[in-house]
Amino acid sequence: MAIPDPAHAAPRLQPEVPAGTKESSLTLERGLSLLQAVADAESEAPTISDLAARIGVSRAAVYRLLGPLHSRGLVRREGSRVRLGLGVLWLAGRVLPQLRVACTPALRGLAEKVGATAHLTVADGSEAQAVAVVEPSWTSYHVSYRVGTRHPVQRGAAGQAVDLPVGSPRWISSSGDLQQGAFGVAAPVRGVPGLRASVGVVALQPIAADEIGPMVVETAECVAEALR
Repeated sequence: MAIPDPAHAAPRLQPEVPAGTKESSLTLERGLSLLQAVADAESEAPTISDLAARIGVSRAAVYRLLGPLHSRGLVRREGSRVRLGLGVLWLAGRVLPQLRVACTPALRGLAEKVGATAHLTVADGSEAQAVAVVEPSWTSYHVSYRVGTRHPVQRGAAGQAVDLPVGSPRWISSSGDLQQGAFGVAAPVRGVPGLRASVGVVALQPIAADEIGPMVVETAECVAEALR
């Protein structure tokens, strides 16, 4: 049997991109734009015509796009008007558990390094909510900070850091804003679309902000990277 000459071996072909891939991607993009347009309606539910104008397609295209969204419960029809469906609530309910899983390793590293309770706080309108909390394992005592705790975004380092403008100090500290005798340092989580959040630590003794602040900023950057 003749052995093929490697110099004359058949060229290795690159896999072809399916012809429908580009079209499918465009359909997905339009479907997501449609869902966003429905979600952006602040008062009266948009009509089919409204949605067609907002995403730049025909009414017939809107009807086609609505089919898969409706079958998954993401939208519902009320005559010619369209509202978000209950399926969106199910998706929303999956966000926080996945958020906690993604950010816990970084928070654990911060808590162990600093010896203070570390947390991820997310803004919900004018309120800030603790969605992930990790307590240090080696301290004699530390703050017990419950997941789900809410407070105004204007109070405490965790709340104030959420909307800390770019170009301002990289972290913020507070003392006794939320609880007498408690000290906090927090930094914003930046670069994650749609997320207003901060990473912080809270302790029962004064915190050396100049020393701890850079650690908090680094952890906030790690959390942002994990969520992208």
